[in-house]
Amino acid sequence: MRREVGVAVIGTGFMGKAHALAYRAVPYAFPDAAQPRLVAVADINEAAARGAQAQFGFERATRDWRTLLDDPAIQAISITTPCSLHKEMALAAIAAGKHVHCEKPIAPSAADALAMMEAAQAAGVVTQTGYNYIKNPLLELARSMIAAGELGDITSFRGVHAEDYMADPEIPYNWRVDPENGAGALAEIGNHIIGLSRFLLGPIVEVNAQLETVNRTRPVAPGAQARRDVHVDDIARMIVKFGRGCSGSIEANWAATGRKMQLEFEVFGTRGALVFSQERLNELHYYRVGDDARTSGFTRIEAGPAHPPYSNFTVAGGHQLGFNDLKTMEMAGFLNAIESGTPAHANFHEAWEIQRVVDAAIRSSIEMRRVTI
Repeated sequence: MRREVGVAVIGTGFMGKAHALAYRAVPYAFPDAAQPRLVAVADINEAAARGAQAQFGFERATRDWRTLLDDPAIQAISITTPCSLHKEMALAAIAAGKHVHCEKPIAPSAADALAMMEAAQAAGVVTQTGYNYIKNPLLELARSMIAAGELGDITSFRGVHAEDYMADPEIPYNWRVDPENGAGALAEIGNHIIGLSRFLLGPIVEVNAQLETVNRTRPVAPGAQARRDVHVDDIARMIVKFGRGCSGSIEANWAATGRKMQLEFEVFGTRGALVFSQERLNELHYYRVGDDARTSGFTRIEAGPAHPPYSNFTVAGGHQLGFNDLKTMEMAGFLNAIESGTPAHANFHEAWEIQRVVDAAIRSSIEMRRVTI
Protein backbone atom coordinates (compact mmCIF):
# COMPACT_ATOMS: atom_id res chain seq x y z
CA MET A 1 0.00 0.00 0.00
CA ARG A 2 1.28 3.45 -0.88
CA ARG A 3 1.31 6.07 1.83
CA GLU A 4 -1.78 8.29 2.02
CA VAL A 5 -1.08 12.01 2.32
CA GLY A 6 -3.84 14.24 3.65
CA VAL A 7 -3.91 17.48 1.66
CA ALA A 8 -5.64 20.83 1.95
CA VAL A 9 -5.91 23.61 -0.62
CA ILE A 10 -6.14 27.31 0.26
CA GLY A 11 -7.89 29.24 -2.52
CA THR A 12 -10.51 28.23 -5.07
CA GLY A 13 -9.56 30.40 -8.05
CA PHE A 14 -7.86 29.23 -11.25
CA MET A 15 -4.86 27.70 -9.49
CA GLY A 16 -6.83 26.34 -6.56
CA LYS A 17 -9.01 24.39 -8.96
CA ALA A 18 -5.93 23.26 -10.91
CA HIS A 19 -4.40 21.90 -7.69
CA ALA A 20 -7.60 20.12 -6.69
CA LEU A 21 -8.02 18.60 -10.14
CA ALA A 22 -4.39 17.46 -10.18
CA TYR A 23 -4.60 15.87 -6.74
CA ARG A 24 -7.78 14.11 -7.83
CA ALA A 25 -6.03 12.78 -10.97
CA VAL A 26 -2.82 11.52 -9.33
CA PRO A 27 -4.18 8.09 -8.25
CA TYR A 28 -5.30 7.35 -11.80
CA ALA A 29 -2.27 8.65 -13.71
CA PHE A 30 0.30 7.56 -11.09
CA PRO A 31 -1.14 4.55 -9.23
CA ASP A 32 2.28 3.80 -7.69
CA ALA A 33 2.67 7.31 -6.27
CA ALA A 34 1.79 8.37 -2.75
CA GLN A 35 -1.96 8.82 -2.70
CA PRO A 36 -3.64 12.14 -1.85
CA ARG A 37 -6.62 12.36 0.49
CA LEU A 38 -8.52 15.60 -0.12
CA VAL A 39 -9.22 16.62 3.46
CA ALA A 40 -10.09 20.31 3.30
CA VAL A 41 -10.45 23.38 1.09
CA ALA A 42 -10.35 26.95 2.38
CA ASP A 43 -11.50 30.21 0.83
CA ILE A 44 -12.50 33.52 2.40
CA ASN A 45 -15.65 33.19 0.27
CA GLU A 46 -17.49 30.40 2.08
CA ALA A 47 -19.77 29.69 -0.90
CA ALA A 48 -16.71 29.22 -3.13
CA ALA A 49 -15.16 26.87 -0.58
CA ARG A 50 -18.33 24.78 -0.39
CA GLY A 51 -18.58 24.75 -4.17
CA ALA A 52 -15.05 23.39 -4.47
CA GLN A 53 -15.81 20.83 -1.77
CA ALA A 54 -18.76 19.53 -3.75
CA GLN A 55 -16.94 19.64 -7.10
CA PHE A 56 -13.73 17.89 -6.08
CA GLY A 57 -14.80 15.79 -3.10
CA PHE A 58 -12.99 17.49 -0.23
CA GLU A 59 -14.10 16.16 3.14
CA ARG A 60 -14.73 19.64 4.53
CA ALA A 61 -14.72 23.31 3.59
CA THR A 62 -13.86 26.38 5.62
CA ARG A 63 -13.48 30.12 5.20
CA ASP A 64 -10.65 30.23 7.78
CA TRP A 65 -7.38 28.76 6.52
CA ARG A 66 -5.95 28.74 10.06
CA THR A 67 -8.23 25.85 10.98
CA LEU A 68 -6.11 23.68 8.69
CA LEU A 69 -3.00 24.08 10.83
CA ASP A 70 -4.07 21.95 13.80
CA ASP A 71 -5.85 19.27 11.79
CA PRO A 72 -3.89 16.01 12.24
CA ALA A 73 -5.48 14.57 9.09
CA ILE A 74 -3.66 17.18 6.98
CA GLN A 75 0.02 16.59 6.19
CA ALA A 76 0.39 18.95 3.21
CA ILE A 77 -1.08 22.33 2.29
CA SER A 78 -1.31 23.93 -1.16
CA ILE A 79 -1.28 27.74 -1.12
CA THR A 80 -2.90 29.28 -4.23
CA THR A 81 -3.72 32.77 -2.95
CA PRO A 82 -2.35 36.15 -4.12
CA CYS A 83 1.39 36.49 -3.55
CA SER A 84 1.17 38.98 -0.67
CA LEU A 85 -0.47 36.27 1.48
CA HIS A 86 2.04 33.51 0.76
CA LYS A 87 4.61 34.24 3.45
CA GLU A 88 2.19 34.36 6.38
CA MET A 89 0.41 31.21 5.29
CA ALA A 90 3.56 29.26 4.44
CA LEU A 91 5.35 30.15 7.68
CA ALA A 92 2.28 29.19 9.72
CA ALA A 93 1.94 25.87 7.87
CA ILE A 94 5.66 25.13 8.27
CA ALA A 95 5.50 25.94 12.01
CA ALA A 96 2.63 23.44 12.25
CA GLY A 97 4.81 20.76 10.64
CA LYS A 98 2.96 20.70 7.32
CA HIS A 99 4.60 20.14 3.95
CA VAL A 100 3.90 23.14 1.71
CA HIS A 101 3.22 23.64 -1.97
CA CYS A 102 3.08 27.36 -2.78
CA GLU A 103 2.20 28.86 -6.12
CA LYS A 104 4.58 31.27 -7.81
CA PRO A 105 5.78 33.87 -7.33
CA ILE A 106 6.64 32.49 -3.92
CA ALA A 107 6.85 35.96 -2.33
CA PRO A 108 6.98 39.66 -3.21
CA SER A 109 10.72 39.82 -2.53
CA ALA A 110 13.79 37.59 -2.30
CA ALA A 111 14.08 38.46 1.41
CA ASP A 112 10.62 37.02 2.07
CA ALA A 113 11.40 33.98 -0.08
CA LEU A 114 14.62 33.41 1.88
CA ALA A 115 12.74 33.50 5.18
CA MET A 116 10.27 30.92 3.87
CA MET A 117 13.06 28.70 2.55
CA GLU A 118 15.06 28.83 5.77
CA ALA A 119 12.01 28.08 7.90
CA ALA A 120 11.20 25.03 5.78
CA GLN A 121 14.77 23.78 5.92
CA ALA A 122 14.90 24.20 9.70
CA ALA A 123 11.60 22.34 10.10
CA GLY A 124 12.59 19.55 7.72
CA VAL A 125 9.39 19.78 5.67
CA VAL A 126 9.09 19.21 1.92
CA THR A 127 8.33 22.25 -0.22
CA GLN A 128 7.40 22.80 -3.82
CA THR A 129 6.57 25.85 -5.94
CA GLY A 130 4.23 25.86 -8.94
CA TYR A 131 6.59 25.80 -11.90
CA ASN A 132 4.51 23.15 -13.64
CA TYR A 133 5.66 23.93 -17.20
CA ILE A 134 9.10 22.41 -16.54
CA LYS A 135 7.36 19.08 -15.86
CA ASN A 136 6.85 18.68 -19.61
CA PRO A 137 8.79 15.53 -20.60
CA LEU A 138 10.04 17.28 -23.75
CA LEU A 139 11.69 19.93 -21.59
CA GLU A 140 13.38 17.20 -19.58
CA LEU A 141 14.60 15.85 -22.93
CA ALA A 142 15.89 19.30 -23.89
CA ARG A 143 17.70 19.62 -20.58
CA SER A 144 19.33 16.20 -20.96
CA MET A 145 20.42 16.96 -24.53
CA ILE A 146 22.07 20.19 -23.41
CA ALA A 147 23.75 18.46 -20.46
CA ALA A 148 25.02 15.67 -22.71
CA GLY A 149 26.67 18.19 -25.04
CA GLU A 150 24.46 17.43 -28.03
CA LEU A 151 24.23 21.17 -28.75
CA GLY A 152 27.95 21.69 -28.16
CA ASP A 153 28.97 24.82 -26.29
CA ILE A 154 25.88 26.96 -25.63
CA THR A 155 26.27 30.38 -27.23
CA SER A 156 22.90 32.07 -26.68
CA PHE A 157 19.45 31.81 -25.09
CA ARG A 158 16.32 33.68 -26.13
CA GLY A 159 13.19 33.36 -24.02
CA VAL A 160 9.80 35.02 -23.71
CA HIS A 161 6.61 34.59 -21.73
CA ALA A 162 3.86 36.72 -23.27
CA GLU A 163 0.10 36.74 -22.66
CA ASP A 164 -2.64 39.34 -23.09
CA TYR A 165 -4.82 38.94 -20.00
CA MET A 166 -3.79 42.41 -18.73
CA ALA A 167 -3.67 44.16 -22.12
CA ASP A 168 -7.04 45.90 -21.79
CA PRO A 169 -6.53 49.23 -19.93
CA GLU A 170 -10.13 49.01 -18.63
CA ILE A 171 -9.43 45.91 -16.55
CA PRO A 172 -9.95 47.24 -13.00
CA TYR A 173 -7.13 47.73 -10.54
CA ASN A 174 -6.68 44.41 -8.72
CA TRP A 175 -4.19 42.40 -6.69
CA ARG A 176 -2.08 41.67 -9.79
CA VAL A 177 -1.10 45.34 -10.09
CA ASP A 178 -0.84 45.98 -6.36
CA PRO A 179 2.84 46.53 -5.44
CA GLU A 180 2.24 44.55 -2.23
CA ASN A 181 2.47 41.46 -4.46
CA GLY A 182 5.85 42.55 -5.85
CA ALA A 183 6.53 43.24 -9.52
CA GLY A 184 3.88 42.89 -12.23
CA ALA A 185 4.44 40.86 -15.38
CA LEU A 186 8.06 40.25 -14.39
CA ALA A 187 7.03 38.43 -11.23
CA GLU A 188 3.83 36.76 -12.39
CA ILE A 189 4.89 35.29 -15.73
CA GLY A 190 8.54 36.31 -15.92
CA ASN A 191 9.05 33.82 -13.09
CA HIS A 192 8.24 31.01 -15.52
CA ILE A 193 10.69 31.91 -18.28
CA ILE A 194 13.42 32.76 -15.74
CA GLY A 195 12.85 29.41 -14.06
CA LEU A 196 12.83 27.61 -17.40
CA SER A 197 16.11 29.23 -18.43
CA ARG A 198 17.67 28.12 -15.14
CA PHE A 199 16.23 24.62 -15.60
CA LEU A 200 17.98 24.34 -18.97
CA LEU A 201 21.19 26.32 -18.50
CA GLY A 202 21.80 26.86 -14.79
CA PRO A 203 22.25 30.01 -12.70
CA ILE A 204 21.88 33.56 -13.98
CA VAL A 205 24.67 35.72 -12.59
CA GLU A 206 24.06 39.13 -14.18
CA VAL A 207 20.99 41.11 -15.27
CA ASN A 208 20.51 44.28 -17.31
CA ALA A 209 16.79 45.07 -17.33
CA GLN A 210 14.20 47.58 -18.48
CA LEU A 211 10.72 47.51 -16.95
CA GLU A 212 7.86 49.37 -18.62
CA THR A 213 4.34 50.24 -17.51
CA VAL A 214 2.04 50.46 -20.54
CA ASN A 215 -1.29 50.91 -18.78
CA ARG A 216 -0.45 53.62 -16.24
CA THR A 217 -3.94 53.86 -14.73
CA ARG A 218 -6.84 51.45 -14.25
CA PRO A 219 -10.46 51.90 -13.10
CA VAL A 220 -10.91 51.46 -9.36
CA ALA A 221 -13.85 49.13 -10.07
CA PRO A 222 -15.64 47.69 -13.12
CA GLY A 223 -17.17 50.57 -15.11
CA ALA A 224 -15.93 53.23 -12.68
CA GLN A 225 -14.86 56.67 -13.88
CA ALA A 226 -12.32 57.06 -11.09
CA ARG A 227 -8.94 55.58 -11.88
CA ARG A 228 -5.91 54.52 -9.86
CA ASP A 229 -2.24 54.85 -10.81
CA VAL A 230 -0.37 51.63 -11.62
CA HIS A 231 3.19 51.25 -10.36
CA VAL A 232 4.14 47.77 -11.57
CA ASP A 233 5.46 46.65 -14.96
CA ASP A 234 3.44 45.38 -17.90
CA ILE A 235 6.59 44.50 -19.85
CA ALA A 236 10.04 43.48 -18.63
CA ARG A 237 13.02 43.03 -20.93
CA MET A 238 16.32 41.60 -19.72
CA ILE A 239 19.76 40.83 -21.03
CA VAL A 240 21.16 38.11 -18.80
CA LYS A 241 24.44 36.30 -18.33
CA PHE A 242 24.53 32.69 -17.20
CA GLY A 243 27.12 31.22 -14.88
CA ARG A 244 28.15 28.80 -17.63
CA GLY A 245 29.41 31.79 -19.66
CA CYS A 246 26.80 32.42 -22.34
CA SER A 247 24.35 35.33 -22.49
CA GLY A 248 20.74 35.67 -23.52
CA SER A 249 17.56 37.72 -23.56
CA ILE A 250 14.39 37.24 -21.54
CA GLU A 251 11.07 39.08 -21.90
CA ALA A 252 7.90 39.00 -19.82
CA ASN A 253 4.79 40.72 -21.19
CA TRP A 254 1.21 40.40 -19.95
CA ALA A 255 -0.06 43.07 -22.36
CA ALA A 256 0.92 41.17 -25.54
CA THR A 257 -2.26 41.55 -27.58
CA GLY A 258 -3.39 38.24 -29.05
CA ARG A 259 -0.99 36.04 -27.12
CA LYS A 260 -2.52 33.47 -24.77
CA MET A 261 0.43 31.32 -23.71
CA GLN A 262 3.63 32.27 -25.53
CA LEU A 263 6.14 30.63 -23.22
CA GLU A 264 8.95 30.08 -25.72
CA PHE A 265 12.69 29.61 -25.86
CA GLU A 266 15.49 29.11 -28.34
CA VAL A 267 18.84 27.67 -27.25
CA PHE A 268 21.73 27.93 -29.69
CA GLY A 269 24.99 25.98 -29.48
CA THR A 270 28.04 25.27 -31.60
CA ARG A 271 26.66 21.86 -32.63
CA GLY A 272 22.92 22.48 -32.70
CA ALA A 273 19.87 24.31 -31.46
CA LEU A 274 16.53 23.67 -29.72
CA VAL A 275 13.26 25.60 -30.09
CA PHE A 276 10.09 25.19 -28.00
CA SER A 277 6.75 26.95 -27.51
CA GLN A 278 4.20 26.15 -24.80
CA GLU A 279 1.50 26.98 -27.36
CA ARG A 280 2.58 23.72 -29.05
CA LEU A 281 3.76 21.95 -25.93
CA ASN A 282 3.94 18.49 -27.49
CA GLU A 283 6.67 19.55 -29.94
CA LEU A 284 10.40 20.20 -29.53
CA HIS A 285 12.38 21.34 -32.58
CA TYR A 286 16.00 20.24 -32.94
CA TYR A 287 18.67 21.40 -35.39
CA ARG A 288 21.95 19.51 -35.71
CA VAL A 289 25.03 21.02 -37.35
CA GLY A 290 26.50 18.81 -40.04
CA ASP A 291 23.32 17.24 -41.40
CA ASP A 292 23.09 16.85 -45.16
CA ALA A 293 22.83 20.36 -46.62
CA ARG A 294 20.04 19.19 -48.93
CA THR A 295 17.77 18.36 -45.97
CA SER A 296 19.21 20.72 -43.38
CA GLY A 297 16.75 22.35 -41.00
CA PHE A 298 14.92 21.81 -37.74
CA THR A 299 13.49 18.36 -36.99
CA ARG A 300 10.23 18.17 -35.05
CA ILE A 301 10.36 15.82 -32.06
CA GLU A 302 6.83 14.79 -31.12
CA ALA A 303 5.94 13.86 -27.54
CA GLY A 304 5.17 10.18 -27.07
CA PRO A 305 5.68 7.13 -24.85
CA ALA A 306 9.47 7.41 -25.28
CA HIS A 307 9.30 10.54 -23.08
CA PRO A 308 8.21 9.50 -19.56
CA PRO A 309 5.73 9.99 -18.00
CA TYR A 310 3.80 10.67 -21.23
CA SER A 311 2.44 7.11 -21.31
CA ASN A 312 0.84 7.55 -17.89
CA PHE A 313 -1.73 9.70 -19.70
CA THR A 314 -1.94 8.17 -23.18
CA VAL A 315 -0.12 5.23 -24.75
CA ALA A 316 0.01 6.65 -28.28
CA GLY A 317 2.27 9.36 -29.63
CA GLY A 318 0.59 12.41 -31.12
CA HIS A 319 -2.37 12.29 -28.75
CA GLN A 320 -1.04 15.23 -26.74
CA LEU A 321 -0.50 16.23 -23.15
CA GLY A 322 -2.16 19.34 -21.70
CA PHE A 323 -1.81 21.91 -18.92
CA ASN A 324 -3.64 19.83 -16.31
CA ASP A 325 -1.50 16.80 -17.12
CA LEU A 326 1.62 18.85 -16.31
CA LYS A 327 0.00 19.92 -13.02
CA THR A 328 -0.76 16.28 -12.22
CA MET A 329 2.91 15.39 -12.82
CA GLU A 330 3.89 18.21 -10.49
CA MET A 331 1.61 17.04 -7.69
CA ALA A 332 2.70 13.42 -8.07
CA GLY A 333 6.29 14.57 -7.65
CA PHE A 334 5.37 16.59 -4.55
CA LEU A 335 3.58 13.64 -2.96
CA ASN A 336 6.43 11.26 -3.76
CA ALA A 337 8.94 13.69 -2.24
CA ILE A 338 6.85 13.71 0.94
CA GLU A 339 6.79 9.90 0.99
CA SER A 340 10.52 9.53 0.32
CA GLY A 341 11.69 12.52 2.35
CA THR A 342 13.71 13.84 -0.60
CA PRO A 343 13.66 17.40 -2.02
CA ALA A 344 11.01 18.20 -4.60
CA HIS A 345 11.71 20.32 -7.68
CA ALA A 346 11.17 23.19 -7.92
CA ASN A 347 11.31 23.70 -4.14
CA PHE A 348 11.51 26.87 -2.06
CA HIS A 349 15.26 27.09 -2.66
CA GLU A 350 14.77 27.26 -6.41
CA ALA A 351 11.90 29.75 -5.96
CA TRP A 352 14.23 31.95 -3.89
CA GLU A 353 16.90 31.79 -6.61
CA ILE A 354 14.34 32.85 -9.22
CA GLN A 355 13.11 35.70 -7.00
CA ARG A 356 16.71 36.90 -6.65
CA VAL A 357 16.76 37.36 -10.43
CA VAL A 358 13.45 39.25 -10.30
CA ASP A 359 14.74 41.55 -7.57
CA ALA A 360 17.97 42.14 -9.49
CA ALA A 361 15.99 43.04 -12.62
CA ILE A 362 13.89 45.57 -10.68
CA ARG A 363 17.02 47.15 -9.25
CA SER A 364 18.72 47.16 -12.66
CA SER A 365 15.78 48.99 -14.23
CA ILE A 366 15.56 51.59 -11.46
CA GLU A 367 19.30 52.24 -11.38
CA MET A 368 19.77 51.85 -15.16
CA ARG A 369 22.79 49.57 -14.80
CA ARG A 370 23.86 45.95 -14.87
CA VAL A 371 23.34 44.13 -11.58
CA THR A 372 25.38 41.12 -10.48
CA ILE A 373 23.57 38.39 -8.60
